[in-house]
Formats: sequence, C-alpha cells, structure tokens
Amino acid sequence: MKFLDEAKIYCRSGDGGNGVVAFRRERFIEFGGPDGGSGGRGGHVIFEAVENLNTLIDFRYTQHFRAAKGGNGAGSDRTGAGAADVVIKVPVGTQILDEDKVTLLADLDAPGKRVTLLRGGDGGFGNAHFKTSTNRAPRRADPGWPGEERWVWLRLKLIADAGLVGLPNAGKSTFLSVVSAAKPKIADYPFTTLRPQLGVCRLSMSQEFVLADIPGLIEGAHEGAGLGDRFLGHVERCAVLLHLIDGAAGDVVAAWRTVRAELAGYGGGLAEKPEIVALNKADAMTPREAAARRAALARACGHPVLLLSGATGQGVPEVLAALWAEIAKARAA
Repeated sequence: MKFLDEAKIYCRSGDGGNGVVAFRRERFIEFGGPDGGSGGRGGHVIFEAVENLNTLIDFRYTQHFRAAKGGNGAGSDRTGAGAADVVIKVPVGTQILDEDKVTLLADLDAPGKRVTLLRGGDGGFGNAHFKTSTNRAPRRADPGWPGEERWVWLRLKLIADAGLVGLPNAGKSTFLSVVSAAKPKIADYPFTTLRPQLGVCRLSMSQEFVLADIPGLIEGAHEGAGLGDRFLGHVERCAVLLHLIDGAAGDVVAAWRTVRAELAGYGGGLAEKPEIVALNKADAMTPREAAARRAALARACGHPVLLLSGATGQGVPEVLAALWAEIAKARAA
C-alpha cells in the first residue's frame, strides 16, 4: 500500500429538517389546534482514530464527505428523523488542520479517540411550537438550520516510541531490519528509504516498543534540500532519538553536527529530545579507527557513544537496552 501522510478534504455537515404548518382535523373534534412537528437534526461529521491504519492514501481518491439532511416534520406532532452521522476513520496520530495548514483543530493521538468536527444543523420548529393562549392557530414554521462546511488538511504523524535519524547510508534501514520484522529496502546508494518505516522491537515479553525509520537528512534539509524535513514530523512523538552515524564515512563529528543542525532548524522540540548516539558499521573499521572516532564523537556530543554493526549484530543489544531505558522512563513519567 502506498504511504501518504498528508491530504486535503472537504467536509459538510447536514442541514436541519424543516418544521411544518399543520392542524389537527378529526371528526367530532371541532377545535383541533396546531400539530405541525419540528424538523430533525442534520448529520454530524465525526473523525475517529482507528488502529490497523497507517496511511492516508484513501483520501486521495475520496475527498468530499457530506452528511445527510434531517427529515422534515409532519402533522400529528411528528418530528422529522435525525440524519445519520458521517464517521471518517483515520490512522492513530492524525492531526486535523485548518485550511491555512497552521491552526490545529484536533489531534487524534489515541485509538478510539473521536472528535465532532462539524455539527449538523438543528431542525426548524413546526407551528405546534408557537401556540400560546393568545395565538391558538399559529401559521409559522421555521426552516432547518444550515450545516457547517470547511476544507481541512489531514496530517499523519506516526506513533512510535523511538525514532531513527541520521545521514543517508548511515545504516538505519539495516538496523531496523535486524531488530524487528520490518523489511525496508536496503541498498548501497543514498535515499533508499523514501518513506517512513515502522518496526516493533521485542526485548522480552514485557519489553516492547515501536521504532520509526525516516529518510536520511542532508545539509539544508529544513530548507528543502534532498527529501526535505517533512518526514521529521513522524518522530515528534518519540520518547528518544537514535542517531546513527556511519563510522566508515570519515568525519563523524561533522556528520553528527549536520543532523543536529537540521533537527534544530526543523523545531518541534526535536533538538531537546533525549538522544542516543551510536557509531555504526564497526565491522568496516579497524579497532584503532573505531576508538579514535568514538572518542572524538563523545567529546563533540558530550555523552558516551555506543559502537555497533547492523550487519554483524555487534553492539545491537546494548543499543536496544539504552533505548528501552529512555522509553521506560518516559512511560513512567
């Protein structure tokens, strides 16, 4: 299934039903009086977050959602039927934005969470509503209230406990394929990952978390270079970031600073998130090169650096344990 994390749709709630003018006319009843019923309520437009959805691709082909109009009133004080609501099911983590793409209307960040975005119009009153002791035969009936309409943007931010960031070809997809059952595309050229990938990492029966791999960042990504930074929104909700650096590429400090600059340029609190720095591809370095680059990277980032190899599995359990420690801390808080 094709991945789509942004879509624009049109929504309109239903109009209310009209009230009616009617009078009771029965044999042997001389003064029946008004008995026109009121109209029914129009349908609401409701968004619901459901599990087992991870893309907005359905909204590329269905972009207009309209709720039905409420039923009109009738004689004998019969109220019109209320229209059915339109329930739009979206993946967990979907944000609903106004047409300006800035104003946040709702954030469906939990399974089963529902929000009524547009309310249906109320039904109009029939003439039975207006009868009084001095106005015994009113001939007034109100039309139903109109529904609401608007264009909205849907933006998906995947729900994950940990996020993988780094330059292209840092080995993120390989790491994800090793620690989970995910099958991302792996190749020896940059930007093999073109869309976010999710994997479930199980350390034990009680230790399980979701890891998100996003396309690699390059210098100037927050200004649109490469694939840009649009996919960074998928790691905004993560408790910790795993910053993988290609140890065999040479200047590891410059690589770390490039990605950190892009995180700061994007904003969203990513630069302040807990970060675990890991030097990848230990199998492609000599022990002396690995020690020197690891020490230089530790001095630059100010905290210990882990050493691993996604291809051989060296150091992978230690990285997963460090990730779980930060995730458990965030869940407890």
